[in-house]
Amino acid sequence: MMRPELKVQVEVESRLENVELVHVAIESSLAELELSDDDAHQIGISIREAVANAIKHGNQGDASKLVRVELGIDDGDLLIRVQDQGVGFDENGVPNPLEPENLLRRNGRGILLMKQYMDQIEYTFQPENGTVLEMRKGLAVLRSNSAKQEEERQ
Repeated sequence: MMRPELKVQVEVESRLENVELVHVAIESSLAELELSDDDAHQIGISIREAVANAIKHGNQGDASKLVRVELGIDDGDLLIRVQDQGVGFDENGVPNPLEPENLLRRNGRGILLMKQYMDQIEYTFQPENGTVLEMRKGLAVLRSNSAKQEEERQ
């Protein structure tokens, strides 16, 4: 049975090897939701990309800076927040990986993948507290459970 109050927080130093650590911690929590293989795969890739970007680009690989990942449920959506302690960036300045001159680049596809796999992504830039990436994905298993809980309240 799914726990609709699922709330997970993970905080790691800005080291690329911690991407896998965060993924494993979050993946074990997501297992409780009994997601489809496709949803689990898409969410996992999105989390990995977000954490890698926060470490590499947000915090510039500075191990003294932290990356915080929060996972929860909000209105039948899976809500994931990834926060770094960097200065932010101009999303419009990120090269489009689908442009011919960028097709063979080894990096630059993370934001594109997150936009494809998640229903909504939004960045908030906080001058003193870094960048917060909020990703949402509506999941049928969460929405049906949310509807059942609403019926039980009435």
